[in-house]
Amino acid sequence: MRILLVADEEDGYLWQHYRPGNLDGFDMILSAGDLKAPYLSFLVTMGNCPLLYVHGNHDVSYDAAPPEGCVCADDRLYTIKGVRILGLGGSSMYNGKPWQFTERQMRFRILKLRRQIARAGGVDIVLTHAPIRGVGDRDDLAHRGFEAFVPLLEKWKPRYLVHGHVHKSYGADFQRVRACGETAVINACGRYILEYD
Repeated sequence: MRILLVADEEDGYLWQHYRPGNLDGFDMILSAGDLKAPYLSFLVTMGNCPLLYVHGNHDVSYDAAPPEGCVCADDRLYTIKGVRILGLGGSSMYNGKPWQFTERQMRFRILKLRRQIARAGGVDIVLTHAPIRGVGDRDDLAHRGFEAFVPLLEKWKPRYLVHGHVHKSYGADFQRVRACGETAVINACGRYILEYD
């Protein structure tokens, strides 16, 4: 199964310089936030496959005009083609605007999802906007990750956690794939193709 991961920065290959065929062969698209709604609507239309998204900290406009043809996965668990995907969008609280959360709030969001996860028999991909604290995040308040994700990964051992929020341009230490226990952690900034077996 081929999954297109996107976040934070619209990719010219898939958007401004799109050519027929650029989105062929994907089984699903996952957006880790902070992308324009028309961009996601274009991807789901041209990719002709399901697109799930979570909110980034800059996605307030989705409330008035959400991406057409896409599914918001925030605070839900969806199973698509046998893959269980859990959505937890937003970033750490830094200026009090929408889609920002304290550690306590994020822990509560995860706690409310435990029955959905248990009923599904676990989770395969956790789709977030913010990274895990200490695993690909930054030290500034706005880009600090969540410690609350660690117990979730330890208990359910998903294969992947996909996030955005930390852009490639933020520094030379950008690393696309990291590990947190048994979970591969992928920064989806721009685009990344995940070959899911």
